Amino acid sequence: MKKILERIYLAIILIFMYAPIFTLIVLSFNSSKSRAKWGGFTLKWYTQLLSDEAVASALFNTLAIAILSTIFATIIGTFTCIAMIGLSAKVRSILMGITNIPMINADIVTGISLMLLFRFLHIGSGFGTILLAHITFNIPFVMLSVMPRVKNINFYVYEAALDLGASRSYAFFKTILPDIVPGIVSGALMAFTMSLDDFIITYFTKGSGFETLSTLIYNEVKRGIQPEIYALSAIIFIVVLALLFISYRAPMSKAKDN
Repeated sequence: MKKILERIYLAIILIFMYAPIFTLIVLSFNSSKSRAKWGGFTLKWYTQLLSDEAVASALFNTLAIAILSTIFATIIGTFTCIAMIGLSAKVRSILMGITNIPMINADIVTGISLMLLFRFLHIGSGFGTILLAHITFNIPFVMLSVMPRVKNINFYVYEAALDLGASRSYAFFKTILPDIVPGIVSGALMAFTMSLDDFIITYFTKGSGFETLSTLIYNEVKRGIQPEIYALSAIIFIVVLALLFISYRAPMSKAKDN
């Protein structure tokens, strides 16, 4: 009886979480603009979406910010984790706690804080401020994925490579980097997903005249939901879901190979 109740509870939770998304995806293929009437299967909302210049511009901005923030956050987060290994466990735990603040802090607090900081420094809002904001909140996600891998590294192998005449860079790429690649890939995919999906922090740091997909959808919804928004939201959901699946499978595949 207990197992049956647990399964019912789990089913209810999954329905509440995914039924709205499933409904949105179904409506994106509805030829009728009415949300209460099925007018037949169609792909016209997707084709209209692809020909929309505003969506194309927002898509370019979103991808550019996501890719650049992922690259910078991955580099900074990875080398920070490696540098922190030389510290004591107490100091390392304190620094990790400080680093994780953007991850556990409310997005609206982070967004407003960054907005005020950029205004105090007289930095014009736009692409640059969004990029800096995304790098800021992406670094903890990278470190959270890389740090467990770095802790398990056998640094005696690295030291042995140095004793055998290898340069520091060559020894790093041959002994340390291969062990932490799964963590780096997982962290990078998570950072890319978070950047692609972010709205609140982007909204407070973007300024006027600059749009990403999330802010564009928000502005369109205020004027009335159009079927193209269903299609755009469905595409974003599928892409994010695929990235999360890849980030989950990457460490498992590496573990099986070892």
